[in-house]
Amino acid sequence: MKRKKIIVLGFMGGMPIAGVIWQHIHYIVGLQRLGHEVYYIEDTLNYPYDPVAFNISDDCTYAAQTLGRLAEEHGFKGRWAYCARFKDPMESVGMSLAEIRTLYKEADCALNICGSHDMNEDLRTIRNLIYVESDPGVEQIKIDKEFNGGESATIDYLKEHHHLFSFGENISTPAFVVPTHGFRWLPTRQPVVTDLWCGSAEASAPNPAAMFTTICNWSTSGKKDIVWNNSNYLWSKSLEFLRFIEAPKLSGEPFEMATDIKKEEELEIFQKNDWKLVLPHDLSVDWNGYRDYIRNSKGEFTCAKDQYVRLNTGWFSDRTACYLASGRPVITQETGFSAHYGGKEGLLSFSTMEEIVDAVAAIRADYSKHSRAALEVAREVFEAEKVLGSLLERAGI
Repeated sequence: MKRKKIIVLGFMGGMPIAGVIWQHIHYIVGLQRLGHEVYYIEDTLNYPYDPVAFNISDDCTYAAQTLGRLAEEHGFKGRWAYCARFKDPMESVGMSLAEIRTLYKEADCALNICGSHDMNEDLRTIRNLIYVESDPGVEQIKIDKEFNGGESATIDYLKEHHHLFSFGENISTPAFVVPTHGFRWLPTRQPVVTDLWCGSAEASAPNPAAMFTTICNWSTSGKKDIVWNNSNYLWSKSLEFLRFIEAPKLSGEPFEMATDIKKEEELEIFQKNDWKLVLPHDLSVDWNGYRDYIRNSKGEFTCAKDQYVRLNTGWFSDRTACYLASGRPVITQETGFSAHYGGKEGLLSFSTMEEIVDAVAAIRADYSKHSRAALEVAREVFEAEKVLGSLLERAGI
């Protein structure tokens, strides 16, 4: 493959949370390993978040420091910028604004990760702008509503892109119930650089006291909830976890969740059902500590957001792919993904409580087999060079 100049457009400086950071690092490192000249740019009107101070402000010092450290660690030193369009005049840390504008005109393509970048006249000079959707369902419903008399903001925004990719592997297929109105969504997956998680041919065994864990924002409902065909689809997994709250007790071993639950009645019901809860703040500000937490787990038990499940999107979690890359078996809620991969050894899906109990028992009976299978799924399905090579080829890069 000929060396290309590729831009990753993201938000890991403005939202420097460990899960977000790893999601972007896999794109950057994976594209570099394919031999490309990779740049990371944040060109944003949004104020950055400082997770240490717990505030949002126009001070981009923390964001810039984070990007500088990441660039040193992962090989893109001198090829990054945080462009603060919310300042008057605009300010840019890392590359200068003039360098960014030249890059936009020269680049072979740019990946708009999670649709994080609103359009501006500079971004419109990029010859091949690729939208990568990580949260399928909402945009498709918005398009359907706009085609049926709503404002055309989503349609207009997506048409600014030359290709549309989605983690929802069932989008644009008969398995997905929302009309796509001529928009061509190409399936993709979260790329993972597996050796950043495993580091060897075989995953190391976890501590005997290790538990099934997960990391999540507890209640995000209200942020991207959307009504379609008289049904409210929630952008939250909290109700799904409550549906399966008895899973640890019924399966015979405790589970742990790194999250911040505020309601006392919810805390009590988790504790009564053999859940251990830990606060996620330290993990969120330390991306290498986040990785260690996953590596030190027995595996992951997790639920999916209501939208992904009921719309049968085929979505899969970028965090869960990291558990697999660490050789940690996963038990995760079915979203339609198992029609494409996994669902059995190493990566087990569930829709019922009985399936959870059976999955825990299967992993307990032969942990080594499921650990090896988890790593194999990561390498076969999510390896960054495979995922990104396929994406670029289908985008004509």
